[in-house]
Amino acid sequence: MNAGIFFPIMGMAIPIVAILSRVAVRWIRMKERQIEAQTSLGAEKAAQYAAGIERMEQRIRVLERIATDRGHDLADEIDSLRDAPLN
Repeated sequence: MNAGIFFPIMGMAIPIVAILSRVAVRWIRMKERQIEAQTSLGAEKAAQYAAGIERMEQRIRVLERIATDRGHDLADEIDSLRDAPLN
């Protein structure tokens, strides 16, 4: 290859490659931050769902106990549950 053409081409190619690599690194870092944000939101939603499921399981246990416990008056049991806090 002719040195008269090679050096100007390399002189232009090196800065272009450096700029493009910097852009690529920034883009990759941005994507990593987006993935981290989505992951943390997903974990938070999973914790909320788990807490909701736990509350529903507690309510089901109470209802099962009311339905199977024949020793108490059903109306009194329901009234006492209305006064009790949910959490």
